[in-house]
Amino acid sequence: MYRLNSRSHLSHADFFLLGLAYASLIFTIAYDVTGLKSEFSAGFAIEDGPVEWGTAVCLALAAVVLFRNSGALWSKSGKAAALITAFYGVIYIFGAGEEISWGQRIFGLESGDFFSEHNFQNEITAHNLVVGDKQLTKTLFGPALTLVLLLYLVVLPLLHPRIVWMQTFAHSLSVPVPGKRHVLLTILASLVMLAVNMDRKWEVYEFVFALLSLSIFLSPANTDEVT
Repeated sequence: MYRLNSRSHLSHADFFLLGLAYASLIFTIAYDVTGLKSEFSAGFAIEDGPVEWGTAVCLALAAVVLFRNSGALWSKSGKAAALITAFYGVIYIFGAGEEISWGQRIFGLESGDFFSEHNFQNEITAHNLVVGDKQLTKTLFGPALTLVLLLYLVVLPLLHPRIVWMQTFAHSLSVPVPGKRHVLLTILASLVMLAVNMDRKWEVYEFVFALLSLSIFLSPANTDEVT
């Protein structure tokens, strides 16, 4: 049986990160119930706005934490665990870059012929590519990714303390396991997304996920295994 983190109270980082996530959900609900839906899309959740940039920054910071954890694991748990954790960091760097279109609008970069032809938003991003007649945002980066994330954020932390093979699986892949506080926030955020009816509401969902990721990587339930 792997020893789990037994902290009974939140850290200062958790107060800030989870507090910011809950505040974002409250703002989203407020915009919806007050009928300020256009203001939500054109302000709070606008392209290159506070939510999108917050997501990119938190994803990048999550990557930094993963690289830090990778360095700690190199001498503690061996090269395999360190390399797997570093790979997770690369994925988060990719996510941060995709979120801001790899700085395209910041630096005024041209999309080029390939992205102009195959990207339905004419951006330098992979998640907006169209393969055949399928948009990756509606296949690989849409429902499929959402299902994987919900399994990670809800199912894994609930089963991990109770099922030995789940602990072995998480340990073998150096997976930072979410805590109960992360499960609760994930469920509430999902319910909010189902309840509100506004364009660009999923930008807030992505922001909450980025905040959750940073909180998890800073202090996972299986701290002794992945840091």
